Amino acid sequence: MRDLDSVFDKLARSAFRSRFKLSFKDRGYLNERGIDVIRSHARDFIAKRLAPAEPANDGRQTPMRGHPVFVAQHATATCCRSCLAKWHGIPAGRELTPDEQAHVVSAIERWLASGLSC
Repeated sequence: MRDLDSVFDKLARSAFRSRFKLSFKDRGYLNERGIDVIRSHARDFIAKRLAPAEPANDGRQTPMRGHPVFVAQHATATCCRSCLAKWHGIPAGRELTPDEQAHVVSAIERWLASGLSC
């Protein structure tokens, strides 16, 4: 698992990853609910959609919009198992450990709090 500082340095140089921003509606949702609720949503989404060894619809399981966490997942390359392997050094084909799930949630939370989301 790669250090988030190095992952974010690389993400900043990606034209694709850098284009993701929260919509006005998503920013309002985040501000209204607060980071604690959004973090809880992220944990749930990751546990159900990303953590299994073979997630359903892997590579297509994360919508591009509709929730701040989904946008953050694409911005942080935590949207599917192949992106996790490429960007974060977390191999596919096995269930994510609790530490790996926490790493993913930390990446999402960091992006949401960083101002990159605006």
